[in-house]
Amino acid sequence: MNRAVVAPDAPWFSSYPPEIPHQPELTGLSVHQMLAQAAGRWPQRAAVNFMGRDLSYTELDQLVSRAAAGFQALGVGPGIHVGLYLPNTPHGILCFLGVLRAGGVVVNYSPLDAERILEHKIGDSETDIMVTVDLKALLPNMTGFLGNSRLRKLVVGSVDEFSGQPEAVRSKLEQAGELAEVPPDEQVMSFVSLLDNDGHYQQHAEANDLDRLAVLQYTGGTTGAPKGAMLTHGNIAAAADQLGTALKTTVSPGEEKVLAVLPPFHIYAIVVNMLFGLRNGATLYQHIKFDPEQALETIQREKITMFPAVPTMLSALLACPKLGDYQLDSLKLCNSGGAPLPVELQQRFQDAASCSVKEGWGMTETTALGTFTPEGMLSPDGACGVPVPGIDLKIIAMDGSDREMPQGERGELCIAGPNVMTGYWKRDDATAESMTANGYFRTGDVAWMDDNGFVYIVDRTKDMIICSGYNVYPRNIEEAIYEHPAVAEVSVIGVPDDYRGQSPRAYITLRDGQPEPTLDEMKAFLKPRLGKHEMIHGLEVRDELPKTPVGKLSKKELYAEVGR
Repeated sequence: MNRAVVAPDAPWFSSYPPEIPHQPELTGLSVHQMLAQAAGRWPQRAAVNFMGRDLSYTELDQLVSRAAAGFQALGVGPGIHVGLYLPNTPHGILCFLGVLRAGGVVVNYSPLDAERILEHKIGDSETDIMVTVDLKALLPNMTGFLGNSRLRKLVVGSVDEFSGQPEAVRSKLEQAGELAEVPPDEQVMSFVSLLDNDGHYQQHAEANDLDRLAVLQYTGGTTGAPKGAMLTHGNIAAAADQLGTALKTTVSPGEEKVLAVLPPFHIYAIVVNMLFGLRNGATLYQHIKFDPEQALETIQREKITMFPAVPTMLSALLACPKLGDYQLDSLKLCNSGGAPLPVELQQRFQDAASCSVKEGWGMTETTALGTFTPEGMLSPDGACGVPVPGIDLKIIAMDGSDREMPQGERGELCIAGPNVMTGYWKRDDATAESMTANGYFRTGDVAWMDDNGFVYIVDRTKDMIICSGYNVYPRNIEEAIYEHPAVAEVSVIGVPDDYRGQSPRAYITLRDGQPEPTLDEMKAFLKPRLGKHEMIHGLEVRDELPKTPVGKLSKKELYAEVGR
């Protein structure tokens, strides 16, 4: 874990409230030790609430130990990788912390991923064991990999297992046709069986080594297959500590109630919901999926104090017809991340909820952290905050020289800090390309910084679209579209979308004699090839596509057409 050397006169220090130190206080705890500490401090406080059932910090700690023992019985230890393919249920928290307590490594899988991406991740990450639940949207996607990949064990839970009314929840899921039949296979075991032990697990000597790999968090790229960002125990624990320092004047340890509706496989949710929440003795109110009216009802009934969100969630709440029926005055902080937050949306939600909406920026490679908006301040229009304590940001020239740009001038945003990944899994080439000579991570974002340290991201050097907080890479979509027999050429760009922020639009030319596909026909063709978040929302057929003087497809002209 590397601490950034931040200059004592860094411009953003002037924007910190007096109570916030310039450097964070890092606890030095491994990830699973954070839970043990919380259980010692708040033993009877509810750590998680799911479908009407509370799990206290003591109960959660005990269940994590049983999960650790169960994983060790399956052979999990140093060097063994366990995949989590889960909705937002307590299974995710138990397994994330249980795998780490067992000495293993967590690999997060997105339910949005297409089959080919899941297959790539299983092989590339060396995932031996996968945990999922018996939902039709998840289980069938994994059973096919048993015997056809390196996957050797599938642990299957049930959504109702941690609910307050298991029979009622299961009956409702059955009536809705959402449950999948668990295959009778010796390679498949129940989550109940995983926990069927006394909780005694072997503590590995290296278990508390902060430099030890904890999580492989896959992120897409412009060159095709996703890459695994290697996040250590030190990276993740530091991120939780850094966020705690940044929100020191806002958070009351042992008192907060957090609405946890972010997707659990996303690094933003892992850090801001789970780890930051557990570090501070908060109660996490988990919803299996985001539903605007259900979210509003929970905020009012439980007097939720903190709501980490993405802009599309805020927009959905504001669009809910019953918004005016609910009292939201318990909210004291709403964090927005994952995608740029429109100023107009920020103001509308603040007016409706009477709570501040703080925007921040971060990446998978930076363990979700980068910038934040200090308490009592509003970011200037277009800014995404100032560097989080312990982080150093530089704006460097885009001519390959690593020359630092003067204040107010644009360049590539580069970051250093204890939260920055150690590199990409099995990709030394990509790691080297992503780092400056002095060890700063190249974000690929074009940005500038004002005299008070506020950062303004104005463009991306990497060909990437942000849809509802998810990174979408046009090349992946283009490669899938090229498989269509009618397509000769394709260019995909991100176009403005009032709800998602951006949506992919495809521009194609046709092969001679081929019929023109409709948007619905193309979507049907792409459905098995792309994730839901990658699906195109527009299709235009043209006689020819813009090209550079040397004949390469050019997107500059297409972006100009849509006003970017």
